Amino acid sequence: MPRLTDPNAHAHERLYRSLRQQVMHGELAPGQALTLRGIAKSFDVSMTPAREAVRRLVAEGAFTLSSSGRISTPALTPERIEELAAIRALLEPELASRALPRAHFALIDRLAAINALNAEAVAKQDAVGYVRTNLEFHRTLYLRAQAPAMLAMCETVWLQLGPTMRALYSRLRRNEPPQHHRMILAALRAGDEPGLRLAIRTDVTQGLRHLTA
Repeated sequence: MPRLTDPNAHAHERLYRSLRQQVMHGELAPGQALTLRGIAKSFDVSMTPAREAVRRLVAEGAFTLSSSGRISTPALTPERIEELAAIRALLEPELASRALPRAHFALIDRLAAINALNAEAVAKQDAVGYVRTNLEFHRTLYLRAQAPAMLAMCETVWLQLGPTMRALYSRLRRNEPPQHHRMILAALRAGDEPGLRLAIRTDVTQGLRHLTA
């Protein structure tokens, strides 16, 4: 007998993933207010999956929920940004180091292609595209570390930083891609673990310093 599936469960998972991606890629502004009704209407779902998706995203730090029930994206203080940058500086060099022995030429070519898309986003001053391809570059490398718990922690940090990172790049109006991705690629090709750790640590912390300046 075929197993019945709950349509609300499917709708909840789809909505959760879509909202999570929007926040992580900076498609929503820092401190942007949302309503359950508005979310449900935008994604053409009922209130139940909207409520469940928001509940999960609040638990992950993607949304904040006030005592009055107001939902919003994180508006980070300089102290909070410093804390999250410090977590990135600890986690990401370790993930890269673990990925290095499995960094074959096809992976490096894939990273170089993602970096080219990142440079295109910078040239177009596409802040959301920049954040998306920047995170894709890092995630593609870190997947080779085969450390899923560590990567999940890292993604939680990216999720909290997404709206703020988008605001930063919109404000800076950069027209040159960050040089540290090229340093990361060079270290991977050379099998240089100390150089890779340094390039990753510099890359993930330097941009965030502009937010607290």
